[in-house]
Amino acid sequence: MTPVYKLSANSVKNGRTVYGSMLAGNTAYELPTAFESIATVSVGSGGAANVEFTSIPSTYTHLQIRLIARESASVTNDYIYSQFNGDTASNYATHQLSGDGSSAGAGAFTSIAQNYLQRITGANTSSSIFGTMIIDILDYANTNKYKTIRQLGGFDANGSGLIYFVSGLWQNTNAITSIKITPGQGNYVQYSHFALYGIRSA
Repeated sequence: MTPVYKLSANSVKNGRTVYGSMLAGNTAYELPTAFESIATVSVGSGGAANVEFTSIPSTYTHLQIRLIARESASVTNDYIYSQFNGDTASNYATHQLSGDGSSAGAGAFTSIAQNYLQRITGANTSSSIFGTMIIDILDYANTNKYKTIRQLGGFDANGSGLIYFVSGLWQNTNAITSIKITPGQGNYVQYSHFALYGIRSA
């Protein structure tokens, strides 16, 4: 007789979240999950000058950062930046596309000291509005190639926000073991949240 399969609810197994298991009769089979949480940072009431993930293991294929953030500077919006392994030399490049609902823009930055990510909101935007983005860091542990990132994000300021699509390059073959993300001005404010995930290959 063909066994009956069903999915169970989320659970925690061996220190990591299992997003479901498959039951065949009385035998349980764990379903694979591509994403595993590595670290999270939630900014408290005192704010934060930057957020840094360190001692990143090399056991994944790619990395992903998901964030919502806002900065304290008196601006409507502003770029944030990333650096890898503490490298502050001019080894980065960025290309971007943007849109605000009525017009589109494009830009490029080469031989710069950090990757430009997209813009988050500042103090001149309503306090309830944060920027959000997803950043993929591809082949981060591969020591035979430069490192590339892709990023999508934006914010909605009651219909007058922005959306960005960004690609970036770090001209270094070292495995990425730390990532620092810094606001353009001021500090990250309370309730800004950053989560780093490892992505395993299929």
